[in-house]
Amino acid sequence: MLRTPATSRSARSVSFHWIHPIVVLLFDGLGDRAHDVLKGRTGNEAARTPNLDRLAGAGSCGVMYAVGPGRAPSSEVAHWSMLGYRPDEFPGRAVFEALGRGQQLSDEYVFAYAALRPAQRRDDGWWLTGRPDPARDAVDAQALVEACNGLEVDKLLFSLAHEWRGESVLRISGGADERVSDSDAFFRDRHPVLRPLPLVPEAARTARAAEEWMRWTMEILAEHEVNKRRADEGLPVLNVITLKWWGRPKAVPTFLERHGLHGTFVCDSAFLRGLAQTVGLETSVAPESDNAEADLARRLDLIGERLDAGDTFVFVHQKATDAAGHTKDPLVKRAVIESLDVVLRGRLPVDRAIVCVTGDHATPASPDVIHSGDPVPFVVAGPGVRADNVRRFGELDCAAGIFGQLRGPDMMPVLLNAADRPLFLGSRPTPFDGADGYPAVLEPLK
Repeated sequence: MLRTPATSRSARSVSFHWIHPIVVLLFDGLGDRAHDVLKGRTGNEAARTPNLDRLAGAGSCGVMYAVGPGRAPSSEVAHWSMLGYRPDEFPGRAVFEALGRGQQLSDEYVFAYAALRPAQRRDDGWWLTGRPDPARDAVDAQALVEACNGLEVDKLLFSLAHEWRGESVLRISGGADERVSDSDAFFRDRHPVLRPLPLVPEAARTARAAEEWMRWTMEILAEHEVNKRRADEGLPVLNVITLKWWGRPKAVPTFLERHGLHGTFVCDSAFLRGLAQTVGLETSVAPESDNAEADLARRLDLIGERLDAGDTFVFVHQKATDAAGHTKDPLVKRAVIESLDVVLRGRLPVDRAIVCVTGDHATPASPDVIHSGDPVPFVVAGPGVRADNVRRFGELDCAAGIFGQLRGPDMMPVLLNAADRPLFLGSRPTPFDGADGYPAVLEPLK
């Protein structure tokens, strides 16, 4: 991955024993909306959470909008913002997917995420009707993707690296431009497959080539023996490849350069591993299973291990709350929050670290939206953190806390300040763009 220029060999790392490490426990999709079945409360407000309540009562609280009120961010956009990186530095999720899956990156290439899907032709275009089954369709999907690999359009080479259930990372070489719109509109019941369009005039060639590539792959898929057999067997014909999450690798300051912290990002998803690697954090793969409580317990164990190893920053991602929101059953989301709270009892290292518990966005248990722009609870506790008047965990309660309403870019300065690590504004001891923590790498004058 591209990096900004490192400091010279004479630079040295400085350790301060009187400042605290930072731990972020992020429950994906934690935020919710109020539901009649929960008596006008969110899943967080309705859940019985004595341990999260205890944390809120001992710390400072607020609510977080990862991008802004009413803005419904994807997880990668939310994480990028909360970790202190700007939209103009964002390389695109496809870059994270490629890096997290071990692919070699170069800024000579443009990346997009390609998804093989079944689609139905209607008067106003092609409408997605589902997605391949991960088990039943795995072999067929891989064969169909491989049939579309290595096509060249207008001297642009489209190379597919299949990952699972027909989903691939697309690499485009030959001078492509990443500023192209997605052909997957996400809401397949509301919009058909879209034409790739240029965001700027310079991307017109790439957008035209991407549209021609999509039409060419549809012809290949329609004539492929695998799809003919599937039609005979009554299985969905996988006949279109959509493109989304366009991007290109960019040089950005590392987490150490920007915040003066080094550490570990604990997660399962490939795109989160790629995001962490992009900013120079170590990654620890923690698989998600059907047993969310056991998954969280393993993650909490890793926090202690990483702090013992000397990490000054540990970020832990847990997916279960997001999955619960996607069930569109408020009772399920409440139950998952309650089950995770049980695991937290006595497990958060508030005696030796600044601990933040929050989410990246809201995944409402109803209505049928993917994510929403509703606020997410934000709690910080640990040595020296004052207790405000909040006594319960939840959106309404936390909104009355001392932090009030925060946005994603506020998270790292708030945590650095709590950890006695803030950069004194007006001082410029580091050349790194956007630095907001006291630098851990200094260039001494000799």
